Amino acid sequence: MHDYQRQFVDFMVEAGVLTFGDFVTKSGRRTPYFVNTGKYRSGAQLARLGRAYADAIERSFPQGFDCLFGPAYKGIPLVVAVSMAFAERGRDVEFCFNRKEAKDHGEGGVLVGRPLRDGDRVLIVEDVTTAGTSIRETVPILRAAAKVSLAGLVVSVDRQERASEGSTRSALAEVGAEFAMPTAAIVTIDEVVEHLGACLTDADRARIADYRAKYGARA
Repeated sequence: MHDYQRQFVDFMVEAGVLTFGDFVTKSGRRTPYFVNTGKYRSGAQLARLGRAYADAIERSFPQGFDCLFGPAYKGIPLVVAVSMAFAERGRDVEFCFNRKEAKDHGEGGVLVGRPLRDGDRVLIVEDVTTAGTSIRETVPILRAAAKVSLAGLVVSVDRQERASEGSTRSALAEVGAEFAMPTAAIVTIDEVVEHLGACLTDADRARIADYRAKYGARA
């Protein structure tokens, strides 16, 4: 693991974003850990979050990109934070995001921010991908705006679990394969467990192992 990844895991715990216990995901699965990015609630936290994403992007997407895209709603503050983190590093990165409903007055349209142009390489910034639903909604919006190419998808945590019972790949890998784009995460759940180590209770580790055995990706 890289230093920024270790620091990010500690940051999630400190912010109450990463918690352990007994939860139910949107898909109905009972999970022993939960990542709730809605717990980020201050400017200082968003600044740290943006820097962690920027670190992951610099390491995982050396081929570059032309524009960042944040799917509404959680992706909106994320994409703003990431662009500001790059500005701190002397790189002025443009971004855009979508409205849930098209605006029928003023400038109109679905997208806000940088207008997309043919040939743009768009990097999607998300919080956590569990089933790929938001990405499947996002890609048609991008392609309707211009003839863009997908530079990739970056999320905060890769849960490393299968999107469906019939799949062997993680939800993140599956959506990447579906749209022929690279994917990356700041950290994976395996890296989270590795870093926290003895900080987790025996019961937590056992529940995580059972969950990974039942729902974890096989490839």
